Formats: sequence, C-alpha cells, structure tokens
Amino acid sequence: MSHPRFLEGEIRIIGHRWSPSVHAIKAFLSRSRVPYRWLDVEHDAEAREAVARAAPGTDRSPIVIFRDGSVLVAPEIRTLAERLGLETRPESRSYDLIVVGGGPAGLAASIHSGSEGLRTVIAEQEIPGGQVSYSASVENYPGFPRGLSGGDLARRTVEQAERFGVEIIVTRRATGLRAHDGRHVLTLDDGTELESETVLLATGVSFRWLEAPGCPALVGAGVYYGAAIAEASACRAQDIYVLGGGNSAAQAALLLARFARQVTILALEDSLDETMSAYLVERIRRTPNIIVRANHTVVGAGGDGHLEWIEIQNVKTCERQRVPADGLFVFIGATPRTEWLPDSVARDEQGFIFAGADLRRDGRLDPRWPLRREPFALETSAPGIFVAGDVRRGSVKRIASAVGEGATALQGIHRYRRSR
Repeated sequence: MSHPRFLEGEIRIIGHRWSPSVHAIKAFLSRSRVPYRWLDVEHDAEAREAVARAAPGTDRSPIVIFRDGSVLVAPEIRTLAERLGLETRPESRSYDLIVVGGGPAGLAASIHSGSEGLRTVIAEQEIPGGQVSYSASVENYPGFPRGLSGGDLARRTVEQAERFGVEIIVTRRATGLRAHDGRHVLTLDDGTELESETVLLATGVSFRWLEAPGCPALVGAGVYYGAAIAEASACRAQDIYVLGGGNSAAQAALLLARFARQVTILALEDSLDETMSAYLVERIRRTPNIIVRANHTVVGAGGDGHLEWIEIQNVKTCERQRVPADGLFVFIGATPRTEWLPDSVARDEQGFIFAGADLRRDGRLDPRWPLRREPFALETSAPGIFVAGDVRRGSVKRIASAVGEGATALQGIHRYRRSR
C-alpha cells in the first residue's frame, strides 16, 4: 500500500481531534512555521493505516511522522523541538548579555547587542516570537504595507538575530535569578545556570485564563488561547465563539470565519469601537458569518470529553443562556510572567516590573535601589537588570513599541557596563 503523499517539508500529526496533546503540537508547529498535515485517527482510515505502519501495536497518541519516515510517539514539545533542529541547550555558561524572552522586545535588543559585538543569548520558554506569533495578520507594523503573519514577522526577526551571532535556546523556562560576585546568574528549568554582567527581562505576558466552571478542564479540547491559526481548519462548518473585544480577538474571528459556519464575538463593551481598531471593526461588519453580542461573557462550559456547549451571560441584565458551541477562543487580556523573579526586582500588584523613572514614587526612589546614582533608562531596582516590552509597568502594548524598548534598553546596558 502506498504511503500518503507528503507536501514539501510536511510533517504528519496523527491523533484525536480533541486531544490537548495534538493541539499543543499543532500550535507549536504553526507558530514555528513548520508545514504539517493533521490526520484524525478517529475518523480517517488513512490515519489508522499510517499508525499501523509507523508504530505497530502502540496505543499512545499523538504520533508524529517526519518526511524521512522517522516517528515520535506522544512526544514532549522539547523533544519535538530538538528533532526539528532547534537549540534547547546553551553553548556556554557565560555571556555579555542574557535576554529572558524571545518576543519582539527581546529579539530587537538581541539584534542590537549582537551587531555591537556583545555575546548574547536568548532564553525562551516556548518559541521566539511571543504573542505576535499567534497572530494571523499584522497590518500596522511599519515597513509592511500589505501586512504579514505574526509567525512570518517572528521568523524574519529570528533570522536577523542569528545573523549577528545571537544564540537562541527554546523551550527553556527561567526559574530563578540571583547575584553572585558582581554578576547575575539565571537558572533554567533543567537546573542549568547562565551568568552575565547584564540581564534584559523581556518575558512578555501570558494569556489570562478563563476560570468559569468547566473551562479549565477543556483547554485544548475545544477551549483555546491564541490558537486560531492552529485550529482554524478544524473548525470547518462549525459554530465558534470568540471571547474578547480587542484586536487579537478580531483577527482570530476573521481567520476563523473563513472556515466556520458562524463565528460569534462575545464582548463586555457596548460596542467594539471602544476597544478595537477601526479597520478591524469595519472588516467584521462586512463579514456575513460573524455576529457580535455586546455586553456578554462566558460563565460556564461543558461537554463529554470536549466542548459541546457554553453558558453566556448578559453582564447588564444578568440573563443567562446555554448555547451549542464547537469551539471557544479566549482573548481576555494577559498577565506578566514574573513570579520567578527575586524580591530585589520591584513589581506592582499585578506583577509588572518597575524601571527607570518609575522607580521614583512620591519623590523617593524605591528602597530596594542600592546605589547613589539614578537608575539608567529601563533599569530595574536591581542594578544591571533591565526590562523591555509588555512586562514593563506602563508599557504600550504594541509590537513597534516593544521593538523600540528593546533597542532603547541597549543604551542603558552599555552605560551600566561602562560604569563598571
């Protein structure tokens, strides 16, 4: 029996439609811009035949089959990254600059530091690109009048950083940061320690989870966060809901509408005009299979092994309604990734990091600041540790702003190095 034909560079993922593991692999490959084809083992005879050939006797899933015929059974994301040739371990233990986070701010900083001869490493807990890599279309970034996908923008930026010698390690989460003999030591989740004179915190933010009853248990099985690109084609002829009224929700809804029977946007606001860019609002109004329900949120969800219904509530009248749903894509804000940082790095009650002039409140510097000089631009309350992008308190949540802060941080980093 002949094998199913591969597209150029294609990988096959074989598993169940509602498997969180299948979803995680699809999302990882989509954000990495790796071509793949997903086969549903439950409904696709070709998928079952491929499993019988590639991994006879296994009852584990998902199965990932590569173009050369090699197979991974139920792989961890880090194992998949290594198989794809991505770096998950640092080449050294000592650097001039450690960048924690590979989003637009971290990548921009690394391009400048690498081009100026600093030995630079980026430690990224997922893959480079940050939340922009979830975006189907970026249309307001300077220099790209026709727009481009977030994944494409991330890929171009990564290539530029690597051209300047920047080392990028992926699927490595930072777990600790401490001072030692006048340098900073970053601990990764496998216990590896990296040291450097300076550190840039560019960890960005994580999607805020919907805690409504039933929703946490269905993540990856009908409830998704920022995964429209990975799941859009699986939503063909289905009824899909998007929770959120911002630009990310709009972009997801427009992409999903190309496949779904109907997409319903649930927004807390009276009108999308309050929270969404005008060009996106106009596109939504022109898309016949997108409807908007203002002043609504999700208060519950359920289903047998996967999402089958959600309960929505009018936040003004408190009226509730249970509606059938094949998918729920959640865009309700974001929270910073800073719980692992030491107390010496000042943060607000939400975890966003104070820096530079913001360390002075009521005319006095934060008591954690130990030096007589003023903090440099984007320097935190711990000298030599800088911050840029969405994780900084008061930052403008836009790609161009994050890129600008990443570049600006290098000025303070150079001044700090000279001062020592």
